[in-house]
Amino acid sequence: MTEKREEQSPEPGKKTRAERKKRCGRGNRREVFLTGGFFATLFLVMVGYLAYFTATREEEMINNSYNSRQEILLSRNFRGGIYDRNGETLAQTVVDEEQTEKRVYPYEELFSHIVGYSCRGRMGVEALANYYLIRTSTSLANKAANDIAGVKNPGDNVYTTLDVALQQVADSQLDIYRGAVVVTEVKTGKLLAMVSHPDFDPNKINEIWDSLIENENSSVLLNRAVQGLYPPGSTFKIVTALEYIKENPETYNDYSYQCSGSFQSGGNRIRCYHGTNHGRVDFVSSFAKSCNASFANIGMELDRERFGETLEKLLFDEPLPIMLPYAKSSISVTESDAEMMQTSIGQGKTQITPMHLNMITSAIANEGILMRPYVVDHVENDMGDLVKEFKPDAYGRLMSIEEAAVLKGLMTAVVEGGTAKSLSGRNYTAAGKTGSAEYNNVKGDSHAWFTGFAPADDPEICVTIIVEGAGSGGDYAVPIARRIFDTWFRDKE
Repeated sequence: MTEKREEQSPEPGKKTRAERKKRCGRGNRREVFLTGGFFATLFLVMVGYLAYFTATREEEMINNSYNSRQEILLSRNFRGGIYDRNGETLAQTVVDEEQTEKRVYPYEELFSHIVGYSCRGRMGVEALANYYLIRTSTSLANKAANDIAGVKNPGDNVYTTLDVALQQVADSQLDIYRGAVVVTEVKTGKLLAMVSHPDFDPNKINEIWDSLIENENSSVLLNRAVQGLYPPGSTFKIVTALEYIKENPETYNDYSYQCSGSFQSGGNRIRCYHGTNHGRVDFVSSFAKSCNASFANIGMELDRERFGETLEKLLFDEPLPIMLPYAKSSISVTESDAEMMQTSIGQGKTQITPMHLNMITSAIANEGILMRPYVVDHVENDMGDLVKEFKPDAYGRLMSIEEAAVLKGLMTAVVEGGTAKSLSGRNYTAAGKTGSAEYNNVKGDSHAWFTGFAPADDPEICVTIIVEGAGSGGDYAVPIARRIFDTWFRDKE
């Protein structure tokens, strides 16, 4: 006969097996609940972030080359048109009776880099505004009718800030030279013209593609306006002058220097262009006559740490507030006197793009405030209804109002009696700075620069020009600027 074992009473302070099991069960449930809650929260955060990203970064997502949604949209819609600021057609899709599509660029080479192309990849506005060009905002009635007819919907149309007349004169004046021209509206940042030579016909991009890619020395597809890096030469004296004004706000007008045609420090020598002897020069005439010796002397007086801070504020070695693909400008300010002398006159290791120089110049014209450059003005559907509008946006202040005013005065003196004197005597006033930037060890080989704005007292447009290997900025770049200014103010009469 089996006897029942009596459960012994636990010792005082100890739990029974049943109590321990019950407590363990509660602990397991708590851990499961906490783990489940953690993953549920994580899931909700991820869903929320995905929804936010989709809502705020939809354009970026669709423009991604790996996103198949582009092909889906293009199977339903044909690509919209691109127009200049006055409604001139810059790019359009022509559809024949068999519904075969052909992308056509009426101005051929004229807008090759800034409008770009949409096959073999994308470039220019074709890339920048791709999100709008492949979408459609036509009416539901039109969509239904097109669906019944078995034809695609018209993509939305992009209206740019570009001006055909300015583009034509910039292109024709740059002529056979390699180089670039950038024209912007000072108070808004609108990009009015952008020319890069050599150029190409986007209508023939499929035909010439292989030859361009196979030729390692070809730079035809390079947009020199935003991707070409050049020594700025004497145009950089704008920056050196700004730093001198910052460090000597009360005494910069007292500056004086006796130019003998060169400046020497230790074993290092800087010569004026063509060895010109400028004689006694003050701060204004040093700038107006573009005296290398005087500016090398000024450069040696600068606080290099403070100069570095100014360069950073002017966006050297910094990202530029522009949507187009660009090359980052670079500069080096070290303890080396030889390098500092070269830097102060825009030579040495200093490299800048025409677009960046235009932005600095525009900020001077706009009382120190830089407007973000932009090229897409607005988007319309096929019926002319507004889909999206882009407005001027200030990036920030690059210099004080007082500093900008002093620089504006210096640049006005360049036109009135300095190296850009051929810009004077027009029906408008102008201000600017020329440059002749040496780019190799061959004496006399230099790029011709000009950057400036008009009218000098109330600036409307800013023009920046580089003519590769041409020589003097006053001889080759200034005449191009004059034709552009003439066109702008003639058309406004």
